[in-house]
Amino acid sequence: MRKTLEDLYYGEIRPHDLEIDVDSELGKAMSRAERCEEELTALLEGEAETLLLRLIDADNEISNTLALEHFVQGFRLGMRLAVEGLEEVDEE
Repeated sequence: MRKTLEDLYYGEIRPHDLEIDVDSELGKAMSRAERCEEELTALLEGEAETLLLRLIDADNEISNTLALEHFVQGFRLGMRLAVEGLEEVDEE
């Protein structure tokens, strides 16, 4: 347990650093989205291009916020399960 806490403290554990396999479904979807963004950006100019980029930024912000919330909720659930597991051991 101490090793895990030390790794977390020193930044050795980074759950957000996920390597994505380009051949996975997620990797393929990300490539398609990137190509679409590039094509749309090339077609648009001026205010329309700015609006598209603002939309993409807002979508990224939403995704990042949701990822954080899901991480926090998952961590809390894991801790509740650990505490409940310990309580059952104490009751025996």
